[in-house]
Amino acid sequence: MRKSNRVFWIILTLLTILAAIACAVNPVSGKKELMFFSEKAEIAMGQDTDRQIKQQFGIYEDKGLNAYVNGVGQKMVPYSHRPNLQYHFAVLDTPVVNAFAAPGGYIYVTRGIMALMGSEAELAAVLGHEMGHVTARHSMKRLSGQMLASIGLVLGSVLSKDIAKVAGLAGIGMQLLFLKFSRSDEYQADSLGIRYARQAAYSPAEMLRFFSALENMSAESASHKIPSFLSTHPMTSDRIAKVKAMVSSRDVRLAVKKEPYLRKVDGMVYGDNPRQGFVESGVFYHPEMTFHFMIPNDWAMENTPKQVVVSEKNGKAALILQAETSTQDLDQYLQAKAKEFAQAELLKQNSDPVSRFLSRHAYFRVPQEQSEPLAVRLTCIRKDNMIYTFVGLSTYNDANVYQPVLDRAIHSFQRLSDPRHLKRKPQRLSLLRPDGRQTLQSLMNNAGVDRKLWKQLAVFNALGLQSVPGSGQLIKLVK
Repeated sequence: MRKSNRVFWIILTLLTILAAIACAVNPVSGKKELMFFSEKAEIAMGQDTDRQIKQQFGIYEDKGLNAYVNGVGQKMVPYSHRPNLQYHFAVLDTPVVNAFAAPGGYIYVTRGIMALMGSEAELAAVLGHEMGHVTARHSMKRLSGQMLASIGLVLGSVLSKDIAKVAGLAGIGMQLLFLKFSRSDEYQADSLGIRYARQAAYSPAEMLRFFSALENMSAESASHKIPSFLSTHPMTSDRIAKVKAMVSSRDVRLAVKKEPYLRKVDGMVYGDNPRQGFVESGVFYHPEMTFHFMIPNDWAMENTPKQVVVSEKNGKAALILQAETSTQDLDQYLQAKAKEFAQAELLKQNSDPVSRFLSRHAYFRVPQEQSEPLAVRLTCIRKDNMIYTFVGLSTYNDANVYQPVLDRAIHSFQRLSDPRHLKRKPQRLSLLRPDGRQTLQSLMNNAGVDRKLWKQLAVFNALGLQSVPGSGQLIKLVK
């Protein structure tokens, strides 16, 4: 037998043994499946992911709304297949329409999806669906499959030194959040969501209303960090048909709770929140942190609670801004930041002020495996009790092209003092009880709603623009 064949059979045998050892009984199906993670490990991963989620995206600062969502979710916990798991439900402060679950029972809905939904029963169906992914351990099952493949690569490294360089899965929890679920996983999560909502006395038929709203809603902007619900939970005609088949005529007796739900989202921030930063005429303004700086022409921007990322449209350069409260010496602070770049070669440094703020600048050449080196520029600026850190990045060969662009953006950093920008307020959802005689379009026009929002608000109200809402129902507007 040739050596390569012997190695192949050794690897196959080891993988078979590992798979046999790592089998566990699925809480939902009762069948054995490949599983490398204990429940304790799953919960630990969820806790770590939850910390990253809160840091990266932020929890919506409305304790009442978060308590309401948590209360709806907790009503279904006793009926779940893992009732002893500690579930956590929260609202993320982003306008993107999405809902997802981290390992171990951490479940999130965005304020964007809260604006789309129209009843407490819809909310229960969506939360129940995400609970289904948790109880059936869909994410952990996929991760176990990925790890099995990784183990195969590592074992196979006796044949290839390059394969031996394959490392473990970094940032696993965050990666799992935004992977597409398989069709079978989605079918099962829909089924479990209907079951949990029904047992908690909510009408599961509202899941169909939610599906309809999703199909009618325009795709979310690609500039957002969190993908839309449809990108991670793919919709198919079979999926909708299966849900219709699972809904019973007896479900009409169960609770929908439309008005109580609408009362809870009344006043919720709608769309991007300018208090967290906004772009206007090529300038990024942050009213809360009172600063602004210029965005290079035609560069894209992504703003999250953790950082602001501005990137050249072809990905050839980027500028990252982060900030934190610190009393540390500025030179020491910059040195600590520089250590985040492995094998960085210091080229030069200076102390030129930025708009009269005490500042430190350092320029590095950072090698990369199997690609050309990076030109990295670090700038730390002290403003009040905060240190603002700009990281400018480009390939080393393009440094002469992009470093001047990055330099202009960094040196445009200034204190924000213009009241027009400091006082910028977000748009918020508002409720109106119509008279039963006007069309939805007329109601929005009379209320002064921006025309650009009319089509989306029609979807959010499950109405056509020329529909005449009944006098007994509340409709969602924006003010």
